[in-house]
Amino acid sequence: MDRKLEEDVLRIALLNAIKHGGKAKVKPTLGRLLAEKPELRVKVGDLVPVVERVVESVNSLTPKEQRRIVEERWPEALAETPEKKEKEITLPPLPNVEKYGRVVTRFAPNPDCALHLGSARAIILSHEYARMYNGKFILRLEDTDPRLKRSALEFFEMIREDLLWLGCKWDEEYIQSDRIPIYYGFAERLLEEGKAYICTCTPKEFRARVQLKEPCPCRGLEPGENLARWERMLDGSYGEGEAVMRVKTDLNHPNPAVRDWPAFRIIDTRKYPHPRVGDKYRVWPLYNFAAGIDDHLLGITHIIRGKEHLTNQLRQEYLYRHLGWEYPEAIHYGRLKIVGASLSKSKILRDVRRGLYKGWDDPRLATFAALRRRGIRPEAIRRLIIEIGPRPSDIVLSWENLYAHNRKIIDPEAKRYFFVKNPFRLLVRGVPRSFTAEIPLHPSRPEIGSRRLHVEPVNGEASVLISDSDLNLLREGAVIRLIGLFNFEVESLEERRVVGVFHSQAHDEAKRLGAPLIHWIPDGSGLPCKVVMPDGSVASGLVEENFRGVHVGEVVQFERFGFVRVDGKDGAFTVYFAHK
Repeated sequence: MDRKLEEDVLRIALLNAIKHGGKAKVKPTLGRLLAEKPELRVKVGDLVPVVERVVESVNSLTPKEQRRIVEERWPEALAETPEKKEKEITLPPLPNVEKYGRVVTRFAPNPDCALHLGSARAIILSHEYARMYNGKFILRLEDTDPRLKRSALEFFEMIREDLLWLGCKWDEEYIQSDRIPIYYGFAERLLEEGKAYICTCTPKEFRARVQLKEPCPCRGLEPGENLARWERMLDGSYGEGEAVMRVKTDLNHPNPAVRDWPAFRIIDTRKYPHPRVGDKYRVWPLYNFAAGIDDHLLGITHIIRGKEHLTNQLRQEYLYRHLGWEYPEAIHYGRLKIVGASLSKSKILRDVRRGLYKGWDDPRLATFAALRRRGIRPEAIRRLIIEIGPRPSDIVLSWENLYAHNRKIIDPEAKRYFFVKNPFRLLVRGVPRSFTAEIPLHPSRPEIGSRRLHVEPVNGEASVLISDSDLNLLREGAVIRLIGLFNFEVESLEERRVVGVFHSQAHDEAKRLGAPLIHWIPDGSGLPCKVVMPDGSVASGLVEENFRGVHVGEVVQFERFGFVRVDGKDGAFTVYFAHK
């Protein structure tokens, strides 16, 4: 073994020992050595015994002796900035926690569409705060609009799957269509107490009066008449749109939307049947009534939601005052936008139904199903949301914000392979012998093994396949390195192939010349592979034969191309592109 190389191993092992309380480890030492000297990757088998011997010797020294040797021989190494551990990002404390025996939060989606990244904030913040305070996290499915925002059974299960994938398991689950009798009970109480009324005015008539801060004729009805009208809503005497129940508020309130807001309406459920209860009910609560009642009955202490709900809070506070309840703590965060992503449920729903997308997991969408299929890890979404936190200001993100978190998670574990997009033939003349490239499956994890790609020249000519995207690097006279193999000089660019001549084998020579590095696979080899890109387009090509061993769901890196998730291996491989 080269004496200089052994010196490098000693330096790295000593620094590793200093970093870890006097005990160096073989794998990190070997990994650091290969990161500094990638040309040694083909000699991993010879290096391991040397590294093991040096590490054992270093660990026999006291920490004081280890530091003294480094200070004498490599003082500059100690002056280098040490690797920083990623700072754990935490959430700010919840307000007024001491008022409550136990923190209870909730996520309350309408199961009318697949969940997308825009829902992540409500889910993750509510879940994390509940866990932070050893509290309770509730899933409440708000399915009380059989007409306009119609729920569908498929979304009930998709929502549960998405929450489990995100690691946000709920402690209790409620479905509002099971709780209609509860809402009816509170409606009747408010009508009896004169705090609500049944309004038969047309929407246009009511709006005109409320804009003028004037009561409609129905507001002054006696409780008995309101209860009689309520019964007519229930028994079908009133048709759809002919009557609503309104909660009394302040007609002088500066926001007209708060003035006597609607709490119940009639829906023709024979025409618009509910997916769970069919036409059992024809009078349905609107959002503010059902959500307001449930937040109290379920013991919600902290409501965490977007600031578009600020007006809803004002409405619900009147309901709470009528019933003698105290409103929960409410944290309203700002709007979240992601450049290039549609976070509109109605638009996603419409476009999937129209066939513009291939399904809820179409890679062009920002649904959790699509992100999961592309290889985005739930922990990356969690880190992004906790980093943003519940701040009230609006935030605009790019996809790269999410990719940066995902990259930190998958890069240390993703195996590496060569994918040749739109293969182009490269013929190299003057190749003196056969070559076998032994390339690590991961540059920092030699313990998981390596891949072998063999090139056998015929009459001194070796043929390999390269990506057509690398043709712009191949100009006559340029020296290029085939990663892990050898260096060649470009001789000519022909219509169907590139011709080169063998230059040298050493990686150091390529470094000295500043030669570009390109990936490749042996000609006549390769497995067909399609890469589905985030814009829905498909990149086709060949992946190296070593790829046979991957399993569906695995995230790997196609070197110089990007991270992908294996989606299928029936015949040809199909992978979904995650990001660079």
